[in-house]
Amino acid sequence: MTPTSGEGAQIGMIAGSGRLPILVADGIRATGRRVVCVGLRDQFDPELPAHCDAFRRAGTLQIGKWIRILRRAGIDETVMVGRVGKAQMYEPLKLLRQLPDWRALLLYYRRLRFDRRSHVLLAALADELGTAGVRLIDSTTYIPSHLATSGVMGRVQLSTAQRRDVDFAWPVLRSIANLGVGQGITVRDCDVIAVEAMEGTDAMIDRTTHLCKAGGWTLLKTAHDSHDMRADVPTVGVATIERLAKSGGRVLALGAGRVIMLEKPSMIEAADRLGIVLLGL
Repeated sequence: MTPTSGEGAQIGMIAGSGRLPILVADGIRATGRRVVCVGLRDQFDPELPAHCDAFRRAGTLQIGKWIRILRRAGIDETVMVGRVGKAQMYEPLKLLRQLPDWRALLLYYRRLRFDRRSHVLLAALADELGTAGVRLIDSTTYIPSHLATSGVMGRVQLSTAQRRDVDFAWPVLRSIANLGVGQGITVRDCDVIAVEAMEGTDAMIDRTTHLCKAGGWTLLKTAHDSHDMRADVPTVGVATIERLAKSGGRVLALGAGRVIMLEKPSMIEAADRLGIVLLGL
């Protein structure tokens, strides 16, 4: 995919929570393009508006409003970045509290009533935006330097036992990811401790701590082989490294080109300081 070219060109952004939207906004602006952002209400980082050229709020389920904001600004390409907790979909009356518009309700009825897996949801959103003339593009287009790369990314090297665990677990994780179950697992001594599903990486780390009090385990994370990089790209950061170290983990193995590393140089420094192997596969 070739980004929109030309000095002053505009790129849209639909932003959820976390620091990733800020990194993407900075990456877009570094190319000379303007950022027109739709910040999802109660989700986006308070610092985000200062990193954008135009900023408007909209509800998480107000898809029609997203489209109106972007089209009125003349946007025809947009990225969708930042986390929106999928577990919120299962809170009582959450659908009504978020005030979905008619476009969202129709999309739910036509496409999502019986299957709300992430890739199905993304395809439905991309199609809906596309019908309105807004193309959803690869969310990593403007942050290539923040993707995991192959090999050891810090100074700490794998032990023989850790290499065995990685070799055992990597095909297991790819199978789980390709089934759409989750994007991460933890292992020790060639045995799976925990599998990440809807709860997210932090909760999986906490569960692993409870199940493997001896520590010394490995965390692996990646996207499935045909993952749509337009949204829901696996993401880790310095907080992941720190939580891993505090909980007894010793290796973080990431799919090269498939996982975003927030503030990658800081992640590598933290891994070296805390004795964590940071590995790209």
